[in-house]
Amino acid sequence: MALGYEVKGEVGAADVVARHGAEAPLIVELKIGFSLQLMHQAVARQRLTDSVYVAVPRWKGRAGWKAFKANVGLCKRLGVGVLSVDFETGAVQAHSDPAPFQPRKSKPKAAALMREFEAREGDPNEGGMARMTIVTAYRQDAEKCARHLAENGPSRGRDVKDATGIARATAMMRSNHYGWFEKQEKGIYALSTVGRKALNC
Repeated sequence: MALGYEVKGEVGAADVVARHGAEAPLIVELKIGFSLQLMHQAVARQRLTDSVYVAVPRWKGRAGWKAFKANVGLCKRLGVGVLSVDFETGAVQAHSDPAPFQPRKSKPKAAALMREFEAREGDPNEGGMARMTIVTAYRQDAEKCARHLAENGPSRGRDVKDATGIARATAMMRSNHYGWFEKQEKGIYALSTVGRKALNC
């Protein structure tokens, strides 16, 4: 109202409708939290006007902010504005305004995705697998190095590289991400107890 809007609640199917002179109406859908139903309502109101907002209570805590931020991102993609309401003070904060959304592509992330796709052998992962059990190209390479050590005993990094074709063999054994390798002496690595358990040997 302070901005010159005439505001009325529960107009037709809309929770709040505001109008500024002869401009197109502004609609706000209110809920006690983000939900699929709220998103459906907001999208339905876009048939009436381009200026559609959702309003929810202000988040609490770090986890609440993280979830709120993710939902703001979703609303931006739908072209829906977002308002938060502080129940203690009554303050309303706008976090995004309705606008057409054009996703920004990340060339580095897209390139990393395709590098992993090309480097991974076969399709070893099933849908729904826990993140800790996902088989990556890095893990596949580490397994090749570990199997070489299991079959040939302690070996020089360059010998593992030549035998497996893994160019980063020495670096992988040195960083020992999975705990599968043990440094015997300079440039020579062996399979650790953890590595033998992982390979069931």
